[in-house]
Amino acid sequence: MIKTILVFLIIFSIIVVYHEFGHFYFAKKAGIRVREFALGMGPKLFAKQDKSGTTYTIRMLPLGGYVRLAGLNEEDGIQPGMQVGLAINEQNVVTGINLSEKYAVDELPAQVDEVELVDAMMIRVQPIGQDEMVTYTVDENAVITEKDGTRILVAPRDTRYESATPWNKIKTNFAGPMNNFILSIVTFMIIGLLAGGVASREAKIGEIAGDNSPAQAAGLKAGDVITAVNGKAIANWDELAQAIQAYPGKTVPFDVRRNQQKLTVDVAVEAAKAENSDKTYGRIGITRFYDTSIQARLLSGFTQTWAVISTVITTILGMFKSGFDIDQFGGPVAMAQMTNTVVGYGFIPVLSLMAMLSANLGIMNLLPIPALDGGKIVLNIYEAVRGKPLAQEKEGIITLIGVGLLVILMIAVTWNDIIRAFF
Repeated sequence: MIKTILVFLIIFSIIVVYHEFGHFYFAKKAGIRVREFALGMGPKLFAKQDKSGTTYTIRMLPLGGYVRLAGLNEEDGIQPGMQVGLAINEQNVVTGINLSEKYAVDELPAQVDEVELVDAMMIRVQPIGQDEMVTYTVDENAVITEKDGTRILVAPRDTRYESATPWNKIKTNFAGPMNNFILSIVTFMIIGLLAGGVASREAKIGEIAGDNSPAQAAGLKAGDVITAVNGKAIANWDELAQAIQAYPGKTVPFDVRRNQQKLTVDVAVEAAKAENSDKTYGRIGITRFYDTSIQARLLSGFTQTWAVISTVITTILGMFKSGFDIDQFGGPVAMAQMTNTVVGYGFIPVLSLMAMLSANLGIMNLLPIPALDGGKIVLNIYEAVRGKPLAQEKEGIITLIGVGLLVILMIAVTWNDIIRAFF
């Protein structure tokens, strides 16, 4: 159990952190101020601010991470009535606003009366022990020390997300899913190289199993491509496996392509009994073809990732015909179950799970749902076409609705996972 939990946390953290790094990198390129890049969630354990002002934190709960972009669903947290400590330079300009309870000796304790840190860059306060209000200009690179001690920069208008061009916003929002696809592609490539070969999706025979197998008796050979079973066209290995399993104990014609020659052979499909069941299925004693070329191993990164993406898209589109099915979704509980299943099989199956989940996260995040990256991109495109962004109040309402729907979905999916797993 401990091993499963550790592997699950590592997989989940790699996928999420790499996703967030995409947003981080392109936001920086777009001139959007990145206030924090966090590893983990919850209370802060460690923090380090770099020269650009981005604070890197490690947090207590090892569950992924996040990136804070100035002006994107986050605020400074400074409200009228709060008591703060102000660091003021020789020019009487505020260079630091301390929201924690630990003030430095040279900081001025004061109660906030008014604050505007986007356009006016000012703060009006009543110093503790004085009766008069004092208004200060706030430096554009002033540091806000949050209640937990995390240091972030203020965010003037030109450094905020809303000031970026629509194209830069699109790149920033798309970068997270893009990184998930890249991670999936590279991981599937590594699997192909480590495994010594790539299972072909083609309905091509790799080996004939056993001396007395139905395949051998029918004259099938390694390298043969099955194009049809009992007159039904076969497009890939999965369709071939399903067709064979459907004819236990029957003799059916197989259309075969051998080099440039087309053949039809009759195969007496063997009936095999399924484990823990009285049902039977067909088998003929063949294994799928594995391509050991370097080219195939590298290309598998793209083909395997696309296979995951296309499966997700097909499943979602299918719901418009057959209706919503919550069993088609899985949350953290389902991910933990999958991890528990593969962890006992070794390193390569664990890598395969990470690649699959990364591609899943990438495509799901591109769905045009408010609060997801896809929903943000839709708003970015709307801004580019219209020439100006949607009003912040309306965008906030749309985002809030999206968050609410996602929370409801996650609760329903998690509850369904628990029911399926334990009841």
